[in-house]
Amino acid sequence: MKEINTTDQRRLMLVDDDPNLILLVKDYLEFRGYQVTTAENGREALEKLENEIPELIICDVMMPEMDGYTLVQHIRENPATEWVPVLFLSAKGQSQDRVKGLNTGADVYIVKPFEPEELVAQVESSLKQASRLIKHQNSGIVSNGPKIKVRRNVELTPTELKVVQLVAQGMANRDIAQLMEVSQRTIESHVSNMLGKTGLHNRTELARWAIESKKA
Repeated sequence: MKEINTTDQRRLMLVDDDPNLILLVKDYLEFRGYQVTTAENGREALEKLENEIPELIICDVMMPEMDGYTLVQHIRENPATEWVPVLFLSAKGQSQDRVKGLNTGADVYIVKPFEPEELVAQVESSLKQASRLIKHQNSGIVSNGPKIKVRRNVELTPTELKVVQLVAQGMANRDIAQLMEVSQRTIESHVSNMLGKTGLHNRTELARWAIESKKA
């Protein structure tokens, strides 16, 4: 498995109703090598998440139509997105505000105004932490616990079997798509189909099942 550069066009989503902040942060992140999708509020972000799931979401807290708290709740309730790290950006810097943001489901809480370098450092740290967690959950350490349960008589197509083997190696959908020379949307569809067949909830459970059932 090839070594992947942490900023090699990794996909982020930036959600904020301030067009000036969107412009500045997007330009800065793209300059650092990230691919950035933007949304003006939580509702627009959810619509975009139906078509493409980023590797990390940077989100304002106070927004019209749907605020950051509600957006994160939706993200955590959806098996397809619950694993995605979320960084909150907020002008509200009191201790109780930070606690509420983290308890809601955000992984990091950054107070505005902030230094761009601080944001990039938090982004890189969160991506590395997510990668380590996936590798740990795919390791034999986790497999020592109770075996994961799936529906009976699960049959995978040859393509799905190849995809789940790569998922079990800790590869992101984007990298699997590049390796198999198909679109990322195609890989996401295969993963979704396998979750439906097995009754599992997320990629981590799918990877663990593949390892325990010796499919990977």
